[in-house]
Amino acid sequence: MKLDDLVAIDLHTHVEISADGRSSLSPALMGASDKHFGGSIPRQPTIDETAAYYRERKMAAVVFTVDAEHATGHPRIANEEIAEACAAHPDVLIPFASVDPWKGRAGAREMRRLVDQYGVRGFKYHPSLQGFAPNDVMAYPQYEVIEELGVPALFHSGQTGIGAGLPGGGGIRLKYSNPMLVDDVAVDFPDLRIILAHPSFPWQDEALAVATHKPQVYIDLSGWSPKYFPAQLVRYANSLLQNKVLFGSDYPLISPDRWLADFAALEIKPEVRPKVLKNNAIQLLGLTDDKEES
Repeated sequence: MKLDDLVAIDLHTHVEISADGRSSLSPALMGASDKHFGGSIPRQPTIDETAAYYRERKMAAVVFTVDAEHATGHPRIANEEIAEACAAHPDVLIPFASVDPWKGRAGAREMRRLVDQYGVRGFKYHPSLQGFAPNDVMAYPQYEVIEELGVPALFHSGQTGIGAGLPGGGGIRLKYSNPMLVDDVAVDFPDLRIILAHPSFPWQDEALAVATHKPQVYIDLSGWSPKYFPAQLVRYANSLLQNKVLFGSDYPLISPDRWLADFAALEIKPEVRPKVLKNNAIQLLGLTDDKEES
């Protein structure tokens, strides 16, 4: 990965289909999500297609799926498959993984193996979809391992399009994605690098409070067009959190093209823009340039 050549690093993209054509979500949940986001772009690109898409734009992307087998009964896409596919595109793809927190210590062992043997660079949680409160001690064995390994944990926060409009929201409980629940995790694991994903509607102020109070908590800006960002989020991004906010699109739900076009019109200080688009991610993920072979 040649960092100077990159325009941006997208901290938040999804793998939605396996190599054998299996979706990451049930048809009902996938349909609700697609309707919520307007079905504006083709869904479920392969990892190879995602790599080509980002390479064409001179961007890198963090990619992951969500393991929610316990709550949904839907089989996950294998983390090993994603990591191996990303390894074929190291110039543009950065593999994260997802291990259902209900898997406890067995899941923690899997996490260690994924980092040590497959080069995974972080882990994704979706509390509402996975049906758990982030501060439930059930998940603490996993946090212990993630903290020890020195990689970030990325938590979905705020409302979700998954299940939107279905009876009972498809069983998705929004309360689990309140950023204040992650504040407990930041207290109990002070060296764990945490990313709160998305503008955290309806808890934007809570997310800003946690990120300003806890030195290892960051915010990615995925899932929303920047033109809809709350005013306080823009204000903090320009000031107190300028080193802790990160570009993320939510691809393929939202295209980076649309996100970046709207971000260009946002009142962000010139010196802050490169931090949001790339430099903060380089620091958070500990990325380094690949060396030319002699």
